[in-house]
Amino acid sequence: MFGWFKSGGDDKTYSPGELRDALRKQDGAFVLVDVRENNEWAGGHIPGAIHVPLSRFATAAATIPKDRKIIFYCQSGIRSKKALNQARKLGLPADGHLGGGISDWRRHDLPVAR
Repeated sequence: MFGWFKSGGDDKTYSPGELRDALRKQDGAFVLVDVRENNEWAGGHIPGAIHVPLSRFATAAATIPKDRKIIFYCQSGIRSKKALNQARKLGLPADGHLGGGISDWRRHDLPVAR
């Protein structure tokens, strides 16, 4: 409405189904990054994801592989969008984020690892 949620142009918002399909392919084309905090990660995360909390993103971003596209997710999609923007500023190959976050992922009865 007022540009508050304006996209960064090429940013892709993945649906749970689209992300599930990408994970099934397992072709190594992307890395999935969970930007939630430690207690949230411990409560369950998407299988195959790596953990880089948004609160430590600037210092921990160096641990994210740079040879693949990066897809971020969080609880609801807000922090993952922030991570996407920060990653772009750092020159990382950020591709998009999971709209609705892991909450939407769970609503679709998709797998969660602990």
